[in-house]
Amino acid sequence: MSTPKHRPGEKAPASGQYPLVGPRGGGQGREVTVTKGKPFPPTPQSGMGYGSPDRTKHKK
Repeated sequence: MSTPKHRPGEKAPASGQYPLVGPRGGGQGREVTVTKGKPFPPTPQSGMGYGSPDRTKHKK
């Protein structure tokens, strides 16, 4: 996994489940669901961010 692509407070470019990524790029085993255009939530520790999303599929 690479370094975080998205930071807390940044608006999500797409809806999906974003993995929590450590400051050096290691996965944290947790995901956060974020809706397109909404800000990413705060992370547990400074320097953390969010990786590439697993896109959420909506059913009608």
